[in-house]
Amino acid sequence: MRTALIQLNVSDDPAANLAITRGLVRQAAAGGAAFILTPEMTNGLTSNKAHLAAISREEGQDETLAALRDEAARAGIWLLIGSLGVKTEAEDGRLANRSFLIGPDGAIAARYDKIHMFDVNVSMAEIYRESANYRPGASAVVAETPLARIGMAVCYDLRFPHLFRALAKGGAQILTVPAAFSHVTGAAHWEVLLRARAIESGCFVLAPAQTGQHAEVHGRGTRRTHGHSLAVAPWGEVLADAGTEPGITLVDLDLSQVEAARARIPSLSHDREFAGP
Repeated sequence: MRTALIQLNVSDDPAANLAITRGLVRQAAAGGAAFILTPEMTNGLTSNKAHLAAISREEGQDETLAALRDEAARAGIWLLIGSLGVKTEAEDGRLANRSFLIGPDGAIAARYDKIHMFDVNVSMAEIYRESANYRPGASAVVAETPLARIGMAVCYDLRFPHLFRALAKGGAQILTVPAAFSHVTGAAHWEVLLRARAIESGCFVLAPAQTGQHAEVHGRGTRRTHGHSLAVAPWGEVLADAGTEPGITLVDLDLSQVEAARARIPSLSHDREFAGP
């Protein structure tokens, strides 16, 4: 199965980001990809709360979602929109950081709302409070498709191995981890965490990422992301690394490697109950 990781450097302008993303999706489809993945916050990154509210839409009115559903149907491909910030019915007005799996008919086959919020102090100059603008999801998702069973996660979820174990035990063969990973933490932890999640679960891990310095008209423009979109095999080998430039990375997956890895190390069937410390 040929897959394509799309690496983006989005601004705070959803229309401009969409034009770039559509072009890359079309190129990836022309390259034979049956499953194409975009990063977290495909529609844009902004540090300005007022601008975030202005550009966010409910799911049914989101222009990026509608256009990329059309692209999936036009090309007849499966498309993971890594995530979009979408309005919810939450009383406090917080958005969902929502990942969408789109089928080749353009229909939404699965949705996943990011569970773990990135509330961290990377440094004195790099502080994030994702939960101020986004409310966490509460449900893990494995989508059944003709291509594979796909377990969905987003970015900071990567640091919570029990979620990935639950997805694998729920039948996932491919784990998707679209991200806008911090440049600082990405350099230290991104690859090793992705490889660990693949090894622990015996799954392929596909992680399309944002990259570079992100331009903002309505914000501070200080956000920098790590890039290095990765595809990792169930035995832990890195199959593809996109480096730091925006673009497309094609990689072919052999799903028989999932069962082969799990047969060699059947740790998913070796869980034992134990008392807490």
